[in-house]
Amino acid sequence: MPPAPDYCPNCGAEVPPAAKACPECGSDERTGWSDRAHTERLGIPDEEFSYDRFIKEEFGERKESAVKPRGIRWVWWLVAIVLLLLLLKILFR
Repeated sequence: MPPAPDYCPNCGAEVPPAAKACPECGSDERTGWSDRAHTERLGIPDEEFSYDRFIKEEFGERKESAVKPRGIRWVWWLVAIVLLLLLLKILFR
């Protein structure tokens, strides 16, 4: 295990030389002192990064029942045109 840093990279507190964890926030080699833990905190993808897995973790599985029907869009266009025509008729009487 590498030696503890002089200052905690997570909270900035001073860390005693023989400490196994930060006395302030509790970070250690596994959670904050290692290079891997530091890069994971930055959010930079590594070689193991999978975009599909990331999407599933962030947004969950897409359910077919949640998909909006595509055919309903024309109805809104029709409503907008009718409203526009009514507005024009009122304005130009």
